Amino acid sequence: MMSIKITAPFYSLLLLLILFTTACRRNKTVSETDASVITPVTIAEVINKPVTETIELPAVSAFLNKSIVRSATSGTVENISIVPGEYVKKGQVLCTIRTREASAMNNSLIDDSTFTFKGRIDIISPTSGVINSISHQNGDFVQEGDEIAVISDQNSLVFILDTPFEFAKYVEKNRNCKIQLPGDQIINGNITGNLPEMDSQAQTVRYVIKPVFAGRLPANLNALVRIVKSSKDKAFVLPKSAVLSNETQTEFWVMKLINDSIAIKIPVKKGYENNEEVEITDPEFIQTDRIILTGSYGLPDTARVIVK
Repeated sequence: MMSIKITAPFYSLLLLLILFTTACRRNKTVSETDASVITPVTIAEVINKPVTETIELPAVSAFLNKSIVRSATSGTVENISIVPGEYVKKGQVLCTIRTREASAMNNSLIDDSTFTFKGRIDIISPTSGVINSISHQNGDFVQEGDEIAVISDQNSLVFILDTPFEFAKYVEKNRNCKIQLPGDQIINGNITGNLPEMDSQAQTVRYVIKPVFAGRLPANLNALVRIVKSSKDKAFVLPKSAVLSNETQTEFWVMKLINDSIAIKIPVKKGYENNEEVEITDPEFIQTDRIILTGSYGLPDTARVIVK
């Protein structure tokens, strides 16, 4: 009986042949499976429209003009008829000061109609505005020149815009802006100029913005000011969800339909973008191009799709 001796090289060659055959069959099965996968997608059209890129900077409201109402004589405060936050008109009586002389005299003489000296002096408002603060109350003794109240001139209300120095060039180009108040209310504003000194610690330039608003706004109101950074009359824009990227945000692309069932990968370059849309600066699309909006995540080049 003849015996066959199987050497180690033969075993190695046989093992490699088995592994190669298994891998080929597996790749064939995967390829056939991938080819049969059809991904449902939705599409978006490229929009050609004007776009405006803006920056948002913080601002705080303040009154530039405040009038300090002072006592015209020494005496006792009487009949205060105002409260903080109240709007007063020019010439309105704010309170009465009873002089020291009147207090020292007999009340019967003061009330005598034939006695011309009454010893009471009315303190009137020198301007129209809102009572910012009241320094005294009824019964307080004040000296001549003491502060009675502070009136803020509503017409002098402005927003102080703190602008980083590198953004000052954009503010200088604008004379109009949008002011977003708390509660998402947006009003117009006019940039009237900038203060001559910068904030030494924050290194910001302070601009004065006059709001175009018919109502009353308080001081120290925090707001956001939108400044136009750049604008284009014509730009190709896509919804933000249609633009894909790698993990490092260095490469961007879209999936474009070349027919009703095949989508190809198109590398793109982005321009202006916000939370909703992205400008595509390269390549130049046309408005009839169909770009996948949803369902494109993870799709390979030349993927099979079906439009919902």
